[in-house]
Amino acid sequence: MSTRRGGAANGAIGVHAPLGTGGRRVTARGQILGLAHSDAEVVELLRGAGLADAEVVLADPARVTWRGGRAHHYEAA
Repeated sequence: MSTRRGGAANGAIGVHAPLGTGGRRVTARGQILGLAHSDAEVVELLRGAGLADAEVVLADPARVTWRGGRAHHYEAA
């Protein structure tokens, strides 16, 4: 994963709606990275996909799209 213009860090990261059991699916460039139950888990998924500055990216609303729920909330709806 790259932080260059057009890379996964430029709006192509999605944190999807909370599941009924809690947790949110995380995607980058259309690829499912995994299920996260906290910001720390999102950071680990992004790092595992090669994004070295994952904490900075997660804090930037221009680089991460939070879908179907409030940002940084992982509880079931």
